[in-house]
Order: sequence, then C-alpha cells, then structure tokens
Amino acid sequence: MSEGDTFWLSLAEKFFGLLLTIIGALFLYFTVTSTIALGVFTGLFGFLSIVVLIIGLFLLLVRPPE
Repeated sequence: MSEGDTFWLSLAEKFFGLLLTIIGALFLYFTVTSTIALGVFTGLFGFLSIVVLIIGLFLLLVRPPE
C-alpha cells in the first residue's frame, strides 16, 4: 500500500470511531433519561450503549499499523 492509502484509512478509522463514540454517548444518555419508559429493558440498552461507546473509543485511541 502506498503512503496515501494508509493516511486515508487512518482518517476513516478515526472518523468512524468518533461517530461511534457520539452515537454511544447519545444512546447511553437517552437510556439513562428514559428508564421509566424502557422498564425491564434498561439494563439491555445500557449494556449495548456501553459496548458501542467502548468500540468507538477503541477505534479513536488505537493506532493502525504502519
């Protein structure tokens, strides 16, 4: 792969990680603020939102191989 390919791949990975982090944070916020409406599914949606948030942070913090 050329040098330009790795730059765009890294940029896409960081953008996707940022997008997943924002979606996970919003998902967690709406889960916490609507616990009455979710009822017994609050734990499930809380777990899923934390998983999405962790994946997004992982993509932001990990460096791709050179």
